[in-house]
Amino acid sequence: MMAGKPLIAWTIEAARSSRSITRVVVTTDDVHIAATARAWGAEVPFIRPAKLARDNTPGMLPVMHAIRWMDKHENYHPSFVMVLQPTSPLRASEDIDGAFDVAKKNHADAVVSVSSVRQHPFLMKAMDARGRLHPFIESARDCATRQKLPKVFALNGAIYLARRTVLVTKETFYTNKTFGYVMAQEKSIDVDTKFDFRVAESLLEKQRL
Repeated sequence: MMAGKPLIAWTIEAARSSRSITRVVVTTDDVHIAATARAWGAEVPFIRPAKLARDNTPGMLPVMHAIRWMDKHENYHPSFVMVLQPTSPLRASEDIDGAFDVAKKNHADAVVSVSSVRQHPFLMKAMDARGRLHPFIESARDCATRQKLPKVFALNGAIYLARRTVLVTKETFYTNKTFGYVMAQEKSIDVDTKFDFRVAESLLEKQRL
C-alpha cells in the first residue's frame, strides 16, 4: 500500500487515464497481484511463467513473452507497446501521452523517459587503493565550472515506449532512433528502497491535498 492505494494502482490509473493507451495489461506470476490489478481495471489475460519472474530475469523477457502471448492467443498486434513499471507511481497520464507525442513527432523507433541528473558524472571521483581521489571521467578535467558541464540525463524507469515491430525484430528499446522524454526529478522517483518509498508516498499524499 502507498498513500492509500496498492502501489500498482497508481500506474494502472495513470495508464487508464491516458488518451493514448487502448489496453492496460499486467504481466505477473503472482495471483494476488493479478487480482489487485483486475480490481483496479487492468487486464491480466495470462499468468507469467515463474522462470520469467526471478530476481535475475532480464527485463526484456517478460515484455517479449507478453507480446508473443497476445500475438498467438489473441492475434493482437498493437502499433506501439509501452512498458510502465509500477515502481514509478508519480508518472502521470500526461507523461504517458507526452511520450507518445514525442514518438509521433519524430517518427521514433522508441521513446524512453529520462530526468536531469542530480550528481553530474563529470564531478564524480574514483578512489584508488590508497584512498587518493582521481577524476572518474578523465575528460572532465577541462570542466572547471558547473556552467561548462554538458547536459546529462539518466533513465528514470518510468516509461519505455517502442513500435511493436522494433521490439519483435530487435528486442530492445534502444536504436539510433530512440528519443528521450524528459520528466521532472520529483516525478522520476523509482521506488527501490524504503527511503524512496517514503519520499514517493509523501509526494503522492501532498498531491491529494
